[in-house]
Amino acid sequence: MNIALKEHIYNLETRLLQSEVRQSKKELDVLLADDFLEFTSSGRRINKQDCFDGLGVPVMTVSHFEIQLLSDKVVQAIYELNDETNNLKSLRSSLWRENNGVWQMFFHQGTLK
Repeated sequence: MNIALKEHIYNLETRLLQSEVRQSKKELDVLLADDFLEFTSSGRRINKQDCFDGLGVPVMTVSHFEIQLLSDKVVQAIYELNDETNNLKSLRSSLWRENNGVWQMFFHQGTLK
């Protein structure tokens, strides 16, 4: 396991949970691929533009974070997310793709626990 890559992807995932990042089109444009797709824990399907349109972010903490290298340039992150604002727990999976040295999320799914 590449510990440095795991830490890097963890840092990217947790940046996406920060309200100031979620409210910045510039930050989101760097972190999310143009073909980004998410299936939310509430059953919604959203894309990158939906994220630009200001989805709210409750206070959340990550636990049991692991990555799986799927290829030289694709990583799957799997973890549990605790939504402290709404008292909900969910299982999360993200796919990250490296392009010219920059990792971007291109898929995310949340399932309530």
